[in-house]
Amino acid sequence: MRRYTNNSPEAGARIVALALMADGAVDRNEILLLERQNVVARLGLDDDQFDAIYYEYCTDMLASANRNASGLLELDERRTSAILDEISDAGLQRKILRIMLDIVHADQRLSAGEASLIALALERWGMDLCGTGESSVPRHCEPSEMPSNRSSAINFGGTHRVATG
Repeated sequence: MRRYTNNSPEAGARIVALALMADGAVDRNEILLLERQNVVARLGLDDDQFDAIYYEYCTDMLASANRNASGLLELDERRTSAILDEISDAGLQRKILRIMLDIVHADQRLSAGEASLIALALERWGMDLCGTGESSVPRHCEPSEMPSNRSSAINFGGTHRVATG
């Protein structure tokens, strides 16, 4: 996997690409969400730059990921963590996490790959869902319900799956 400068628009865009492909395919609702929320511009990129980063991500997946028995590519936790670790600024982490949550909820279904990616991002960035704020995540957490131990988060597995037709 190629590396991007920490906290750069390119690093953020690759995480958005990761979220788009977390369930194995890009859904039309996810594309509409990107347009409606002006995500590419909010990341500090234009459409051509985002498309190039998305293409680079897919190319890197083909070169770096493992193919499982069903034909899906799996990016291991170590590589996914390295991608997430390129965003270290807490404000940027919150911004990108909100985008990721909106993407994975765009089709009203949460796949295992999406859940795994969100769980890993929360763990790597030291966050929990109750503190994400402005996203499509239901606001059901009361302060007394917030977990006191971040290590008690649910683990949905250590791989990120991507379909490759």
